[in-house]
Amino acid sequence: MVLGLRWILKMTNKAKKFHSLSRRIVFQFCIFTLVLSAIYGFFSFMLMYNLEDKFLEQEVTKEANYLSAQYKKLGHWPKTRGAHMTLHYTPESFPDDFRNLYFEEPKRTEFYGNEGRHYHLYKFPEHPGVYLVAEVSQKLLVRPIREYVFNFLFIFGTILTIVAFIIAYMIGRKTAKPLKALADLVDGVAPENIPDTFAHNFPNNEIGVLARTLEKSMQQISKALEREKCFTRDASHELRTPVAIVKNAVEVYQEKNPQNDTNHELIARISEAAMQMEQTVSTLLVLAREEQTAVEKEPVKLLPIVEQSILDHGYLLQDKPVDVEVSDNCNTQIIAQKGMLKVLLDNLISNAFQYTHQGKVSVDYVEHQLIIKDTGTGIEQEISDKITESAVKGSQSTGYGFGLSIVKRLCEHQAWLLTVESGEGTTVSVAFTEN
Repeated sequence: MVLGLRWILKMTNKAKKFHSLSRRIVFQFCIFTLVLSAIYGFFSFMLMYNLEDKFLEQEVTKEANYLSAQYKKLGHWPKTRGAHMTLHYTPESFPDDFRNLYFEEPKRTEFYGNEGRHYHLYKFPEHPGVYLVAEVSQKLLVRPIREYVFNFLFIFGTILTIVAFIIAYMIGRKTAKPLKALADLVDGVAPENIPDTFAHNFPNNEIGVLARTLEKSMQQISKALEREKCFTRDASHELRTPVAIVKNAVEVYQEKNPQNDTNHELIARISEAAMQMEQTVSTLLVLAREEQTAVEKEPVKLLPIVEQSILDHGYLLQDKPVDVEVSDNCNTQIIAQKGMLKVLLDNLISNAFQYTHQGKVSVDYVEHQLIIKDTGTGIEQEISDKITESAVKGSQSTGYGFGLSIVKRLCEHQAWLLTVESGEGTTVSVAFTEN
């Protein structure tokens, strides 16, 4: 069964656009004021309309009550007291500009006519078929000045928005000041350079809680970094020394004993293990040292480093029918840290040599990608699961996965893109960033 594994690491994510908290407070406060002003203006305008209609309806009702009382007293309908009001005994006598509207909507009591005329209709409940029509265009107060009212509300809303902007600016600046101070304190500063205590400088509110939490976290990070530095220092002495002793002992034994010695194969395995341990220790120490991040990248010739790495790990191909091919494309320059590039090649090439028992190992460079292929046994399902788990949880695995775990950390360290494909053999690609 062919195992397919594609593993891409992207460390160059685009930074999210920065949004100032104080500016956001000002913006939202202004939007709130605009919305509130619009709602207030709308209801104010509707209130003026309703009040005007109520006054007109009261006038018409008052006249209708007068006419009804006179009808009861005199036995016939009197003349209306206002020239703008007329009695009608059939809808057919309504003014032309709203008669048809009445027939379409007989329940309406307010109608708009031509040339700005406005009508109110009153139906006498005790005298069906008798109507009082009032043409109230000359008595309208709000409708003729709608444009003025709109302009007033617009100016009023603009003034409110300016006032809201000033208030929001002052409030936002005051509110965000301690938070900005906290952000300036921790932004882009190495944990060891942050003061041991700083939370007491912030108010006893949510920002103070955040400051105290950050202070505690930074203290824990500083302690962890100190422990890592101590481990790096101790490991450089404690691990390298026994490895060097083993290597020297193996070299002395090989010099004093012939090649056909019965223990030759066992001693060779010890020598290979010692050299692999030395490389692993050196790689981990390089990754653990912070000063590597400060080294600037520069143009580096790839081919000499590839050739040197092949020579350094050629012992892994002893007595193996394996050919090594290096493409002419490798005769180029890439932008990288030379030491980190050597560590990367050492791990990838040693892995390819170690797990390829016959066939070919090829090294190529195409479109800013270093490609190393082998015809080995590939990565087993169990190992690949461990590699995936290490990618998710940051844990380490064994065997082939341990080397790839180191490469994974190194690619994260240098913002390179790593791709691993395994089937009949393994193909590892590393895409280098151009800057």
